[in-house]
Amino acid sequence: MSPAVRSSPGSSALRFGRFAAMGTVAALILIAGVWASWGTAQHAMLTKGRERGTVAVTRCGAKTCTGPYTPLSQGSQPRAEVVLENSVAVEKGRTYTVVLKPGGTDAVRAGPAGVLYAWVPLGGALLLASVVVAGGLLRTRAAWVLALSGTALLTAAFLAV
Repeated sequence: MSPAVRSSPGSSALRFGRFAAMGTVAALILIAGVWASWGTAQHAMLTKGRERGTVAVTRCGAKTCTGPYTPLSQGSQPRAEVVLENSVAVEKGRTYTVVLKPGGTDAVRAGPAGVLYAWVPLGGALLLASVVVAGGLLRTRAAWVLALSGTALLTAAFLAV
């Protein structure tokens, strides 16, 4: 008869504490990724009832690019200037399909490229959470799923923009 392997109550409590703490950290990372993405993604994804059009980028500063807005949706009015976030995905002299944020002149890229680009923070959060899940929770399969999902999202966004 082999001796039974028993864990002391202290080690079970430590294991549960580590699981709870690392699970909370991983969940908070993912929630932060969704939160950071949703501010832009909601406008790019839920375009019904929003002003849609194109922006011909004429000027780019350190953080923003501007240009005249030409409406594509009914009820939308042309504007002399709207503001797009300056990123790798926006270049001076190009025209982009955009959705205007309500009550202002801020615009968000529309279409598949805009949607994928809006979810880039979630892609980074998925990669970071995969490290926490693998190292802190010792769940390698779940960590691989998170890491591959984040990599796929970031790769798709890179290729789309």
